[in-house]
Amino acid sequence: MKVEIYSDIACPWCHVGKARFERALAAFPGAASVEVVYRPFQLDPAAPEKPQPHREVLAAKYGPQALAMDEKITQLGAAEGLTFDFDTVVENNSLLAHRLLRFVLDTYGHAAQARLKGRLLDAHFAEGLDIGDRERLADAAVAVGLDRAPVAAFLAGDDLVDEVTGEIDEARQLGITAVPTFVFEGKWMVQGGQETSTFLRALEQVAKETGTVVTNPVVTDQDGGACADGACEVPAAQHDH
Repeated sequence: MKVEIYSDIACPWCHVGKARFERALAAFPGAASVEVVYRPFQLDPAAPEKPQPHREVLAAKYGPQALAMDEKITQLGAAEGLTFDFDTVVENNSLLAHRLLRFVLDTYGHAAQARLKGRLLDAHFAEGLDIGDRERLADAAVAVGLDRAPVAAFLAGDDLVDEVTGEIDEARQLGITAVPTFVFEGKWMVQGGQETSTFLRALEQVAKETGTVVTNPVVTDQDGGACADGACEVPAAQHDH
């Protein structure tokens, strides 16, 4: 089974969704046969290529409610064992990091890509990683066991720009407007940082249905948290989690 996860490093719900999905995958009997690939998505493709304090960026967009938005995500993340330190989060255009993730997928495979994705999310939301800083991106790659030299050489050039921007365009053509979005076997779709139990049911259902034609591409009708156009919504049912 192939699961393609469309997400953006700038999206806190993508961090939560990754943790929940991986917990579901660990409980899924067929986990060894599941290939997970991370696909790029940019909440703000026009974001400037310069570091900016998260608090300032969010306040400029949403005013007084920005702090409350961050606090809700921080609480939800804590319940998943994740740290969100928005006082130190630095926003930047995420295209460079997406290019690196694609390079690692092509060069080292999907398991290495997943490790790097996790490291980038951890460092971005808890350690003040500037995802536009080539040296710190190389550090992140080394931290998950990759060689610095080929990673640094890649980051110094402009390879895979067309490929990655093309993937982002394809995502929007598929109807993906918010992340995280999980696409199973190219035709079943789950949007948002669903509960672990929902992801597990999706894995089990797709395992049974693989090879059949479905008219409804959505595995679940439950509301999961997601980010779209820079805004991250918390479903009402999850406010007190």
